[in-house]
Amino acid sequence: MSLQRPNGNSSSSSSPNKHKTEDSDEELLMVPDMEAAGSTGVQSSSAEDGVNNQELDQTQNGISAAKRRRGRNPVDKEYRSLKRLLRNRVSAQQARERKKVYVSDLESRANELQNNNDQLEEKISTLVNENTMLRKMLINTRPKADDNH
Repeated sequence: MSLQRPNGNSSSSSSPNKHKTEDSDEELLMVPDMEAAGSTGVQSSSAEDGVNNQELDQTQNGISAAKRRRGRNPVDKEYRSLKRLLRNRVSAQQARERKKVYVSDLESRANELQNNNDQLEEKISTLVNENTMLRKMLINTRPKADDNH
């Protein structure tokens, strides 16, 4: 199960090398405003659509670069850590439930096999007793060689 960040960008995507001077306070303050405007999907119907689309593309490039930088944020690391911890807890709970079902099935199978084994042992005992009795009857019904002569 793969969970992605809401922006859909992977950490392996290539980004142009940027200098720290580009990470000014003004740029960081402008990104949330641009992101909010880009997410509403409102577009102008005037003749400036081409210019607005170019600005929107540049804004989205700035947003994706800002989101890539956001991956180093300790809050984001904590978020990913908590998300991983939650996934791990859910997975562990599912594993415990699967184990309970598996152990329950094993116990019921063991009980069935034990009952079958008990029945077979009882049948063996009955057949051994019957065999012994038949052998004794066979010996008693044979004519004795000493009595005839």
